[in-house]
Amino acid sequence: MFTGIVQATCEVVSIQQAAGLKTFEVAMTPELTKGLVTGASVANNGVCLTVTKILNDKVFFDVMEETLTLTNLGQTQVGDNVNIERSLTFGTEIGGHILSGHIHTQAQIKSISNTAEHYNIEIAIAPKWMNYIFYKGFIGINGCSLTVGEVSDTGFMLHLIPETLKLTNLSQFSVGDNVNIEIDSQTQVIVDTVERILAKKQLTDR
Repeated sequence: MFTGIVQATCEVVSIQQAAGLKTFEVAMTPELTKGLVTGASVANNGVCLTVTKILNDKVFFDVMEETLTLTNLGQTQVGDNVNIERSLTFGTEIGGHILSGHIHTQAQIKSISNTAEHYNIEIAIAPKWMNYIFYKGFIGINGCSLTVGEVSDTGFMLHLIPETLKLTNLSQFSVGDNVNIEIDSQTQVIVDTVERILAKKQLTDR
């Protein structure tokens, strides 16, 4: 489990191709690797990955073919920075919202407005996912816990503060790039439950 509070952006220093997977080597800081062990879970751009090896603050992750297809890790190249968050430790402050690290889909950056007053990103997403996205609701974008801005039938806005831009890789993306999306699980459960109840009611009323 994760909070969506990104701890650092870290460079992917190598990617090795193997049968059915790629092995990512990510350079982390001593603070991030302190106490980290093989088998631990670490979110990379919001994707929950398992540590397979640690060598001199270089951390290795095996990324399966399905994950590469579903998430933007499939488009990640050597030299790119990924958002890193280690798994949630109970007893510490939770500043974001609970994320599982299981990406639902990718969405495309439709426009970026960067002025002295604001940094806004417009996200275009498949309409079926808009059932779970609400104004002022939570959403996970590349592992960042963010508040949804204005919504439309085909997407939504993000209004980013300087601190978010400094601590994450969101400022490094351009129009047309894909970001990883994790829908808020509580919202999804509520919407799906209500839809099932209404569907059953319609059947019984016939």
